[in-house]
Amino acid sequence: MTIGSIAWDDTVLPFQLDRSDIRGRVARLDGVLEEVLKQHDYPAVIEGLVAEMALLTAMIGQSMKLRWKLSLQVRGEGAARILATDYYAPTDDGQPARIRAYASYNKDTLDENGDGFEQIGKGYFAIMIHQGEDMAPYQGVTPLAGGSLSACAETYFAQSEQLPTQFSLSYGQNQMPGEGPKWRAGGIMLQHMPKSAIRDAPAGDEALREDGLTDPMDFLNEDEGENWNRATALLSTVDDMELIGPTVTPTELLVRLFHEEEPRVFDANQIKFGCTCSEDKVRQSLSIYSAKDIKTMTTPENTVTADCQFCGAHYVFDPLTLGFEAEKAAGDDA
Repeated sequence: MTIGSIAWDDTVLPFQLDRSDIRGRVARLDGVLEEVLKQHDYPAVIEGLVAEMALLTAMIGQSMKLRWKLSLQVRGEGAARILATDYYAPTDDGQPARIRAYASYNKDTLDENGDGFEQIGKGYFAIMIHQGEDMAPYQGVTPLAGGSLSACAETYFAQSEQLPTQFSLSYGQNQMPGEGPKWRAGGIMLQHMPKSAIRDAPAGDEALREDGLTDPMDFLNEDEGENWNRATALLSTVDDMELIGPTVTPTELLVRLFHEEEPRVFDANQIKFGCTCSEDKVRQSLSIYSAKDIKTMTTPENTVTADCQFCGAHYVFDPLTLGFEAEKAAGDDA
């Protein structure tokens, strides 16, 4: 592996196409993705869905303000029931962002050789932005459509933000000479810059595509639409190995794709795996239950246990220290 590829491992590079009034991000996840996936023994088809979610989360989350949190959730009626990711923005300038992810699935109905997106079935794609403890979180929801999780994210931005957005993603196990197989993921996100005043879109059925969803092109004038079509046409020429790397750096890739669009890059942001679970947080989540409720959770060994869905951490509690009717202080745990 080259020095250049190591420098871009687990980063998101923001950029802007000055000629087209379009912004974007180039993301590379390798060590982070390995950390996310090694927490669980997922089948390959579920690993692919988690990888796609993590990559989308990293690119969308890059726009989060310091200390904000972004959550993506997919819930479906199929074998892949829940996909969930969290992105924690840096706590200070220069610090890395943190990301975590997990999936819940029905192993009895899962088709391990089938298409991952089809395993979700009917459901919804949601984005939640948490701005702080004293602020109500923002939530946007869109139906599952388009054949991929990235298409769902594009629909979200079209419906909730009126912003044309396009993703090109690649992920999978990649093996370099002299190394074992490792999960790698890479992607590019293009998004039209928001305007201070959004042009009025057609009303009623005229504003919808054949699938009943908002058409983001309705929010662009003729020149903007031409610029957007040109940029997305250039994006369509990227291949999987360019996205994943590791021998092509993000800056080299931007020049290759968009040199006529006058790309301008900003400081790259580091990403690492990070879970925020703790004994105190689990105890707090159980504080809403009565002693009777806690008793139903108590094991034959007279303990209450909880496992973190994201990192697999295992917590064991004395039931008498839990709930709003606790008989013992937390420090008295056996």
